[in-house]
Formats: sequence, C-alpha cells, structure tokens
Amino acid sequence: MAAKLKKGDKVVVLAGKDKGKTGEITSVDPKAGKAIVDGVNVAIRHVRQSQTSQGGRTPKALPIDLSNLAIVDANGKATRVGFRMEDDKKVRFAKTTGDVI
Repeated sequence: MAAKLKKGDKVVVLAGKDKGKTGEITSVDPKAGKAIVDGVNVAIRHVRQSQTSQGGRTPKALPIDLSNLAIVDANGKATRVGFRMEDDKKVRFAKTTGDVI
C-alpha cells in the first residue's frame, strides 16, 4: 500500500496532548504505523555524561501514531490524502483542495 504520509510532509496533530500542533515529519515507521514529528510529543530523557557528551536532560521527540496525524494543505487546514493517476504516474492529492502534494 502506498504511503499517505511521508518524510518531510507538514502535518497537524488531530488527537492527544499535542492536539492542534503542527510540525514536519522527520521519520516514518510504516510497519509500526508511527511517525516522529519535530516539536510534537516531546519527552525529557536523562543522558549520562561521557567523555564525548556533556549529559543532562535532553528533549526527545517520541513516535506518534499515523492515525493521529493529518497533512496540511495549501490553506493551512488539515486534509485527507487521496491517490490518482496523472500521465501514467500515481500522485498524492489533498482531498479538500484537489492540489497535488
């Protein structure tokens, strides 16, 4: 099945503690159905000091379920993603505006 959300897409969070926040997808795990979005679902991780790094409390973005994300269209609103054929090529498009993503 083709991926509706890919790395680099601008998305908005639909549910959870970060509802309404927007960010860019940095990585996607299609097998688990999760994605990491920068600035969303951030937790503090404690890192031990080593010879190379300082250590301390580091913010880390944790994975969020793909069902809780929606792509942002040209108008800045959340939209669903559809697929269609254009010139013998499968493309993604925004359901609200019809624009190719």
